[in-house]
Amino acid sequence: MDRIRAMQVFAEVADRGSLTEAGQVLDISRAMVSRYVEGLESWLGARLLHRTTRRVSLTDAGAEALQRCRQVLELTQEVQAAAGARSTAPRGRLRITTSNSFAQAHLAAAVSDFLKQHPGTEVELIALERAVNLVEERIDLAIRIGNQLDATLVARRIATCHSAVCAAPFYLQAHGAPLAPEQLRLHRCITHSRVGRTEWRLQRDGQTVKVPVTGPLQSNEVAVTRQAVLEGLGIGLLPTYFIGDDLAQGRLVRVLPKYEPEALGIHAVYLSRQHQPLLLRAMLDFLGERFAGDAAPWDRTASARKAAGSVRGRTAAATQKARARR
Repeated sequence: MDRIRAMQVFAEVADRGSLTEAGQVLDISRAMVSRYVEGLESWLGARLLHRTTRRVSLTDAGAEALQRCRQVLELTQEVQAAAGARSTAPRGRLRITTSNSFAQAHLAAAVSDFLKQHPGTEVELIALERAVNLVEERIDLAIRIGNQLDATLVARRIATCHSAVCAAPFYLQAHGAPLAPEQLRLHRCITHSRVGRTEWRLQRDGQTVKVPVTGPLQSNEVAVTRQAVLEGLGIGLLPTYFIGDDLAQGRLVRVLPKYEPEALGIHAVYLSRQHQPLLLRAMLDFLGERFAGDAAPWDRTASARKAAGSVRGRTAAATQKARARR
């Protein structure tokens, strides 16, 4: 029995949950798929799959064996690449997960550019508002935003997430703007259920101020918080990667601009530094380079817009003065 091939077949069955579907993907018969799996079970001395008339599922031994088989397959690919049996260009498929807002604002575009550069690759981008188990859900790479990460995983910081306390102009006209962090208690605050749900941390001159906040709406989705703030429901704490255009166009206005909300790390999180597939390493390097710098691309753009606006303002003022002297 070709054990490497048997491991490939077993991994495909585990991914598809079906002998028939695995056979269709691999272009072999269902009987051949079953033969490979049975041969692997015989070699390992353990039952790997629970079989029913419709679906198959992993046994405990199968779940453990699957992880080891994937490692063997990845190592085999690396050996083949090192020996010149394959192109040095990354190939294969990655499963990547991140939040809905970051996927929509930046990661989808980044992945698209990566795929254009590497036509032999595929990506399944899974946008979720929860932290998934990388092993159980077969995730190769997670982009997570926060300062507290799972110590059992490997994390590479690729950017910094800054936020802004902001509101719609007409909300501030109706309710007034807070002049100090403590005055946020007097306002309706729209909060995120996982970040700053009941307390916002604002920093100035190296000092951190913790401000209790309450309001009529909490959500686990940044887009919902943004929309509620745009509608004038209250004051929100939102990441600049998602509201840069809103601030630039004046749809939202910074509140307490001298106070900076706590910055969070944007991390590429994965299972192990050992035996990394070439594709994963290429994606890590690509994202690290794309988001590199003292400020993230979206914050650099915002700074450039602000500077351009200041220049236009000074130019207009000088023009008006010149006209007045004529």
